[in-house]
Amino acid sequence: MDCNTILVTGATGYIASRLIPQLLDRGHRVRALARRPHQIGPRNWSAKIDIFPGDVTNPASLAPALKDVHTAYYLIHNMSSGHGYTQLELQAARNFAQAAEEAGVKHIIYLGGLADEEQHIAPHMRSRIETGATLRAGKVPVTEFRAGVIAGSGSISFEMIRFMTELFPIIPAPTWIQNKSQPIATQNVIDYLLAALENWDGHGKVFEIGGPEITTYQELMLRYAHIRGHKRSFLVLPYVPVWFMAFGIGLMTPVPRPIAHALVGGLSSDSVVMHEHARAVYPEIKLIDFDSAAKEALTHLHPLRIERVWDDGTGRSKTLKHEGFFIAHHETKVEAEPEKIFTAIKNMKWQEFVVDTIEENRCLVLLSKHTSIGQMWLEWRLGNQNHIALTYYLAPRGPLGFLYWYLLYPLHTLQLRRLLKRAIRNSVVK
Repeated sequence: MDCNTILVTGATGYIASRLIPQLLDRGHRVRALARRPHQIGPRNWSAKIDIFPGDVTNPASLAPALKDVHTAYYLIHNMSSGHGYTQLELQAARNFAQAAEEAGVKHIIYLGGLADEEQHIAPHMRSRIETGATLRAGKVPVTEFRAGVIAGSGSISFEMIRFMTELFPIIPAPTWIQNKSQPIATQNVIDYLLAALENWDGHGKVFEIGGPEITTYQELMLRYAHIRGHKRSFLVLPYVPVWFMAFGIGLMTPVPRPIAHALVGGLSSDSVVMHEHARAVYPEIKLIDFDSAAKEALTHLHPLRIERVWDDGTGRSKTLKHEGFFIAHHETKVEAEPEKIFTAIKNMKWQEFVVDTIEENRCLVLLSKHTSIGQMWLEWRLGNQNHIALTYYLAPRGPLGFLYWYLLYPLHTLQLRRLLKRAIRNSVVK
């Protein structure tokens, strides 16, 4: 067995997408397990890993991916499955623990949720804790890390903070907005996951991990607002139904409604580190404060610095909210040489835009001159087999940005399609 062979489950997820490149940088051979492996293809590191289709709810699909694996990362949750997901998570953990034992895996590293298991906590947090216990019930040693709010571009909890703070000058919130939290930077989560590979002192142990400060969810939103130059206040309501909050979060943020429903329940209790064992076992990790993590996330507010999760090889038009952006994506195929397509695009008139980035015969990113509602980009990209894609990005700044997107989205869709047709028409030699 090669000690460098690592399996990462949940490979299309947020933490996995940040972990895999750093594993590769350290010289590990990485395998990725995913239910929808085609979604990994567009990642710039996908050609450097072995991709296995598999589902932890289907035990038979796990053996090929686990063969000759030394360490496996378990980065899976089933919150998007809706009602009954807690039982599904436990069965999935049992399946994986058994399959890992049969394959001779030496170590499992699991990322769970941070909560006081002795207190009354939401089903989502209880399920995270019980999933760890289920993995540890197997014979393969497990290192479990428990984290609360993860601060970084693309993190579900951070994107909730980002979008809700951008949208509302007066933020409506339930009383749990004043509960305590100990946010941890995405990079520090990755630091712990990587340290567990080499430091065997953590085998079979549970570690609570958090950043250097304890604060409230309300204070986190105010601090994000300050960094963005916004003034925000709160309207604290005595009771807001969980389903209603989940509906609003699903509508206005990148977090799908079923996941929002589970997460909102999890925020109803404090999420702080009570046992500092992680600092003693992994003293080399330098903790990053929330403000620094938020500022780092904002440096990723550019089309070329975010994960292209919409590039799944299907060629379909898509709209989504992702890493601080509203995104509209359209693509088609054209029978013309790439050089002619790209020349036609460059020769089109762009009075309201300036060139941000250009990669000859591959990519052209244009930045809008208008910034009152946020930052806007148009990205032209030539793919394989003469596919041409046009993607519109809006990073809203304040409520006007949200209003602009929702009111004018149909017009933007028509305009993007017209631009694609014009580029194709101009690239075809008559």
